[in-house]
Amino acid sequence: MYDIKKYNEVIEASSPSPLRWADSYTHQECSLHQLSPYIGKLKSVIAKDLVLKYSQPGQLVADMFCGSGTVPLEAVRLGRRVFASDMSQYAVTLTKGKLYAPTRIEPALADLDRLLKRVESLPLPDLRSVPRWVRAFFHPRTLKEILRLSQFLRNERHYFLLASLLGILHHQRPGFLSFPSSHLVPYLRSNKFPKAVYPDLYEYRPVASRLKAKVERALKRPPRNSFLELVNGIRKSSVESVNLPDAIDCVITSPPYMNALDYGRDNRLRLWFVGQPHMESLDRALSGLSGFTNAIDALAKQLQQKMRRGGYCVFVIGEQLVRKRDRFPSEELMRIFSTCAPTFHLCQVMSDVIPDVRRSRRRLAGVKREHILVFRKH
Repeated sequence: MYDIKKYNEVIEASSPSPLRWADSYTHQECSLHQLSPYIGKLKSVIAKDLVLKYSQPGQLVADMFCGSGTVPLEAVRLGRRVFASDMSQYAVTLTKGKLYAPTRIEPALADLDRLLKRVESLPLPDLRSVPRWVRAFFHPRTLKEILRLSQFLRNERHYFLLASLLGILHHQRPGFLSFPSSHLVPYLRSNKFPKAVYPDLYEYRPVASRLKAKVERALKRPPRNSFLELVNGIRKSSVESVNLPDAIDCVITSPPYMNALDYGRDNRLRLWFVGQPHMESLDRALSGLSGFTNAIDALAKQLQQKMRRGGYCVFVIGEQLVRKRDRFPSEELMRIFSTCAPTFHLCQVMSDVIPDVRRSRRRLAGVKREHILVFRKH
């Protein structure tokens, strides 16, 4: 049975995270990690260390809240098989883009040239059906080119190129496609960059040349080998609906921080271009204790049946500072596992400070620490 006293003792006895987790690895990690931004994504060094410690080469690692695909990418790079899922189409597209990426830049650019010639023969779309808020970000001619190309890439399932296109969708830099705007959360920065002062930032921006440059950046430190044989599956699904594969050896996942990050709202422009425009439904499904509880409850029940004995379940949990009326997220997770997955036993807890770069636009004053909870199935 769940015991609040035991929870408090466990958290108080938690060990600190490795000091190297605080360092920057942006210019050392596989460049596919920078394919496209994602709010609150896990650092690659954390994912790598967890994969190395709690799984072995050839084993099946699962991530049911895959987000930007950091855990799946590090897992396949280390020779593990992977299963990934997320309810966000942007998350699934980005994860597929990383795991299905080419390994050599010259053939990738040659393939891109051939593809762009095919796309150029297609008619440009009519913008009258595009929502006004989307049109506000782009020069009309640029937007037509983005729409034509993104629809083609979706239809042809070119996930790496589609994710690359999403990665240059908005920013104020000339190498991106939008009018001046933020890179992570889409909002226009016309006050800081008024059109009268910066007219060049509001001109037509050709898509093809910018996408080629993005592909070159994405493959600057490419994987050595293709990952296709290591991908067990990548699904768009909520945790409540996903059918997990049998014989999972390890789970490493980071559930959404309840009531803290607006995954739909913060990714709204990229979600619109991949065909999931109703971002409010994403955030409603994840907000509050009930959404978190339902997801973890469904996951725990499946893992009780489909996880191998001796396997590890590692949860990276964004923690609230104040309990208020709700339980802490980690407290709720421990309660659910004690009830729904009684063969799992908590064997380690680590505590880590969340840096500002992984918080939302409001700085998430209530979520400044995360706990890594490690369960093992006996």
